[in-house]
Amino acid sequence: MDTKDTKEIEKRILEVIDKLRPFLISDGGNIEFVKWEDGIAYVRLTGHCANCPMIDTTLKDGIEIAITSEVPEVVEVRNVEEE
Repeated sequence: MDTKDTKEIEKRILEVIDKLRPFLISDGGNIEFVKWEDGIAYVRLTGHCANCPMIDTTLKDGIEIAITSEVPEVVEVRNVEEE
């Protein structure tokens, strides 16, 4: 896949994240896009979301479903811990 295709996929991932962000912010959290690689979108959940006991549910049942349904090139979404 060339750089142009990668940039287009990343742009579409960011568009979905921008739709989800207000819901996370309303709960005191946020989300950052890190990268897209080999079909996996890497994100970083921050704020209250980073330490929430529901982080796996939020990630898999919310964020991953939203992204994979709108960006079929993404097969999984993974959280990257804060450094």
